[in-house]
Amino acid sequence: MAVASAPAQAERVRIDAPAGRAADAAIAIARQTGSSIVVADPAIGNRRVRAIRGSMSAADAVKKLARASGARAVAAGPSAWRLLPAPREPRPFVQPRRPRQQERRFAPPVPQAEAPVEIVVVGSKRDAALAEFPGQVSILPGEELELGGVGGTEKIMQRVATVSSTYLGSGRNKLFIRGIADSSFTGPTQATVGQYLGDLRLSYNAPDPDLRLSDLERVEVLEGPQGTLYGAGSLGGIIRLVPNAPELGVTSASAMIGGSLIQHGAGGADGNATVNLPLAGDSAALRFTVDAATHGGYIDKPLLGEQNVNRTEILGGRAMVRIAAGPDWTVDLIGLGQTNHAEDSQYADRGGPPLSRAAQVQEGAEADFVQGQVVVSGSLGPVRFRSTTGATSQHLMERYDATRPNGPARLFVQRNDTEMFANETRLWQPLGERFEWLAGASYTRNRTTLTREIGGEQERASTTGVRNTINEVTFYGEGSVRLLDRLVATAGARYTRSHLGGEGEDVPLAIALAGMEITAKRIETAFLPSASLLAEVTPETSLFVRYQEGFRPGGLAIEGNFVRRFRNDRAATFEFGARHGVPGTGPFELTASLSHTRWRDIQADFIDGSGLPSTANIGDGTVWTASVAGAVEVTPDLRLSGGLTYNDSHVDEPAPLTFTRTTQVPNIARFAGRLGFDYRRPVGRDLDLTAQGWASYIGRSRLGIGPELGESQGDYFDSGIVVRLGGERHGVSLSVTNIADVQGNRFALGTPFAIGREQITPLQPRTVRIGFDTSF
Repeated sequence: MAVASAPAQAERVRIDAPAGRAADAAIAIARQTGSSIVVADPAIGNRRVRAIRGSMSAADAVKKLARASGARAVAAGPSAWRLLPAPREPRPFVQPRRPRQQERRFAPPVPQAEAPVEIVVVGSKRDAALAEFPGQVSILPGEELELGGVGGTEKIMQRVATVSSTYLGSGRNKLFIRGIADSSFTGPTQATVGQYLGDLRLSYNAPDPDLRLSDLERVEVLEGPQGTLYGAGSLGGIIRLVPNAPELGVTSASAMIGGSLIQHGAGGADGNATVNLPLAGDSAALRFTVDAATHGGYIDKPLLGEQNVNRTEILGGRAMVRIAAGPDWTVDLIGLGQTNHAEDSQYADRGGPPLSRAAQVQEGAEADFVQGQVVVSGSLGPVRFRSTTGATSQHLMERYDATRPNGPARLFVQRNDTEMFANETRLWQPLGERFEWLAGASYTRNRTTLTREIGGEQERASTTGVRNTINEVTFYGEGSVRLLDRLVATAGARYTRSHLGGEGEDVPLAIALAGMEITAKRIETAFLPSASLLAEVTPETSLFVRYQEGFRPGGLAIEGNFVRRFRNDRAATFEFGARHGVPGTGPFELTASLSHTRWRDIQADFIDGSGLPSTANIGDGTVWTASVAGAVEVTPDLRLSGGLTYNDSHVDEPAPLTFTRTTQVPNIARFAGRLGFDYRRPVGRDLDLTAQGWASYIGRSRLGIGPELGESQGDYFDSGIVVRLGGERHGVSLSVTNIADVQGNRFALGTPFAIGREQITPLQPRTVRIGFDTSF
């Protein structure tokens, strides 16, 4: 749907609509002619059209667009048209593409048209319309995530109340959705949240790489288990990054630069550049983006005589080549990488001076991430095809203060190295009049090696480590049928066969021989069913119920001088939800859900008898989650939004181990909420004022399992605001985060060896950033 802000003129005007999706061309023509163009059928909007350029009237431009997209133009007023399906025209599929950079970056919202906006949930793996998707999903436009400077995962958490995290540092954290959380450490267990770039998972059992959210079409957050479509590691949900695809036949570029200053801390800077280049006319294109940032520190170490020790430097980028291999077929080559260097850790002593730590050693971390993908997409008549193959390498090195009370300075160094190869291939046919189906297969090979050293700054001795390997083959399918015009039933299943293996690292030979049975290779299988029912009560209101399962495979964990085996865990969720309105448009929108999760053989971390982190199955648990989110248009310029989530979790059948004397799932606040606003208003010729702000509250939670990890955390407010003044091509922005300069306690773990010393991870103090962006 494309709409202009003024009536169309009859005279001829200069038209420059680039090659790409018909919907994007309609947006360009509508803006340049001051007309209204509504693309009524998403299939028409996704068709690829050649560039439309030259001097012509609005009517002539619309007719050319209709011919190019195989549609018919129907006048809807003096300066308005609707593009409708032409009789017996084919409906080919083309990978969705974004408008030109200068037309999308921070552009003010256009007025609404007669027809509703069609939003497609690509995370459904079958391009399901949001109105027909039976589940809770948050869709975050990429341009909003870039406003005020490119950031990482924290920008998602600022906008979605159900997403939370640990706070060890960039490239080291675990993410959680709803009340499904396991532990505080980076160990051998999979995360409970699956993270994806396109169709390929970012990692298997490694922490959040905290990739920069630059040049993205959108981010999708799917809540609740997604085992049928995404398999292992999606107990709480998935976060899917959808990058902007290269634009064929288009040359464009954009850049941002900014400087920041942290109260009670040091300054920082950040920059981003994105370029789109044609490689072979309209047959191939290259798009790449580069990010660099240095975040000033704000933690002091008086015993070392150092201030602002936790400076973090981030350098990353992504490149993508798209090749038009034939009608409705594309080949994408994707490469991305990022390195995070934290000079020291970001925690403080609870009882000491503010923002300081009485440590005698330098801590910190190094996190490196590299991934390559090959994606083949196309259509076989009405059936769509996509195959994604990729390789990932992720390396993490962490340094912890392991000094004993009144003892000499001592360091604990842990390295987590992960190598993964994966392929997923699927076929699907979107929902038509009656039936829709999806079938796919995947293969994943992952190897993770965890090694440890402990000792002085110069000399350290190796301690027990562990290697986990897995080869996983999966087949899955899902189908939907219209029982009635407004009632859709969906059912699916996934079968996974996993070959697991592993061994201890740096283990004495006698102990290794005695434990060979534990580390022997083994096979685990999982069958994950799913079912849902969605009813369209009104054209803008729908109700749904769904049942979904998820699992994580078992593995080997370190225990003292050797390793122990832990079993796979499994979560089953029953959910009821409601949805009204279309996100980002209309006077009012609201989503709400209530879910009950039964979680069996929960995998979690604890402190073992040697004082080191370990992993075990702690028993069975139950999680109730209620969430609501919505937005209201107060005026045409001002939109308010908010969200609340409530979690009630219990480990009601604990395993017979002494460290499980707790009944609360760790790291999940019982209550969390946020409020936000979005204000956009023209203030002059080609000049707009954009302002966004938010405030959130995170309730109390427990650090981990066992008495050693029983510290309370959370119970704090956070806030931020960003203002931009400029046009589509250039702008200046000012942002402030942690407006009230709250210290708080995001996470009560800095080092697992500081038992008896209370620790907090304070919020980054009030930070002011000034930035400039441009595009051409």
